Amino acid sequence: MAEIATRPGQPARPGRAAQRRRTRRAIVEATSRLLAAGADPSINDIAAAADVSRRTIYTYFPTLDQLLLDATLEAMNVSIEAAIDSSGEPDARARIAALVAALSDGMAGSLPLGRKLIKLTVDAPPSGPGPKRGYRRIGWIETALEPVRPVLGPDRFERLVSALAMVIGWEAFVVLFDVRGLSADQARETITGAAITLIDAALAQAGIDKDSPN
Repeated sequence: MAEIATRPGQPARPGRAAQRRRTRRAIVEATSRLLAAGADPSINDIAAAADVSRRTIYTYFPTLDQLLLDATLEAMNVSIEAAIDSSGEPDARARIAALVAALSDGMAGSLPLGRKLIKLTVDAPPSGPGPKRGYRRIGWIETALEPVRPVLGPDRFERLVSALAMVIGWEAFVVLFDVRGLSADQARETITGAAITLIDAALAQAGIDKDSPN
C-alpha cells in the first residue's frame, strides 16, 4: 500500500504547532468573552484581554472581521470533543465517525459562517508561515486519533492528521453539497468512509491489522 505523501521536512514540529494553537485559541476565547459581554471590541481591546500584542493578533488573523467571525463560531460551536469522548469507543475509527457525525449535526448552522471564513482566508493578504485557520479541526482529529498515536509513531501520526484534515471540515461538505449535490446524510456517510479508509491505510503502513482493536 502506498505511503500517504508528505513533503520532506513536514510536518512542523508538534510542540511549536501546539503552542501556536494555544495562542490562537487564547485570542479567540478572549474575543468571544468580549462579544458575549456585549462589546464591539477593537484589536486593542482584544490584545489587552488576551494578554498578547497587536502584532501577535495580526499574525493569526489578518483582519478584525476574520477574528470576529472565528470568535462567533467559537461561541456557537458544539462541544465536538465531548461528542468524541461520549461515544465511549476506544477505537479510532469509531471516534472519527463520532467526530464527523457531530460536525454534520451542526453543519446547517455553521456552514454559512464557514463559507464566509473560507472566503476571508482566501482573500487575506499573504502572511507568515504556519496555518491561517483550522486549529479546532486539528485538535478534534488528534483527540479522535489518540488510541492509535502510540502504534503509529510521531511521523505517521502527523501525516494521518494532515490527511484527515483534507476530508473533515467545511471544505469537504462544500464540495459534496455544491459539486456532488449530496444530502447531509450522504455527505456524512461519504466523509466517514473516506476518513476510515485513511486510518486503515496508516495502520497498514505501520504493520497493524486493520481488524485488530486500536
